[in-house]
Amino acid sequence: MQWQDEAIIIGVKRHGETSVIAELMTRERGRHLGLVRSGRSRSMQPVLQPGNRVEAVWRARLDEHLGDLKLEPVRLRAAKLMETATAVYGVQAMGALLRLLPERDPHPHLFDALDIILEAMDDPADAGELFVRFELAVLNDLGYGLDLTECAATGVRNNLTHVSPKSGRAVCGEAAAPYANRMLALPAFLREGPAPSADRDSMAAAFKLTQFFLHRHVYEPRGLTANDAREGFVQAALKALSKPADRQAS
Repeated sequence: MQWQDEAIIIGVKRHGETSVIAELMTRERGRHLGLVRSGRSRSMQPVLQPGNRVEAVWRARLDEHLGDLKLEPVRLRAAKLMETATAVYGVQAMGALLRLLPERDPHPHLFDALDIILEAMDDPADAGELFVRFELAVLNDLGYGLDLTECAATGVRNNLTHVSPKSGRAVCGEAAAPYANRMLALPAFLREGPAPSADRDSMAAAFKLTQFFLHRHVYEPRGLTANDAREGFVQAALKALSKPADRQAS
């Protein structure tokens, strides 16, 4: 058995004296593990860093085996990803999200999204918005997608201000008014159509929204807790979005 695919490294574990087990997010074969022989060598260590994009060749006698990986660097961005807290935490947090999906289950759109977000990690506003959309995409692929296109109560598509915690559907301002304190805020930048860029408050609301549904539908039923890296990413992104006056006050 053999295949070749584009891949992004999301994790590495030592194996024996000289090898490692690399965890990849591939374009066509989803999250995939494989043994990299001599992976701890000086030449391979810079390649085997989370966030790097590689060309992967996997070989095994049977499909269910771990298999051997040969990796060629395509985009070595790990050094750049170490420069900001949002990037350091973001790489780990997205890897943890991808581990919620079944191994070897293809999700090419998530591969593309991961690649785009990793390129945007140096801008906290862009990284935060893209990260929230990535969480929404993971929720959707797990079967718990939110419907943010129209009001669950009236069917209108404008003035969507809240999300029902029960149904995961958007609700317009008029219908939500009597129950607003029991609903989750829908940030303007997540609505369909032209929308403003996220500020600190709307980003915080977006993180709260995705966290609620990840906890309810994924973490709690599986007996899991959210990866600590997510909280680190959230705090770093919100800090970077704070106004100068806000930072001075804090």
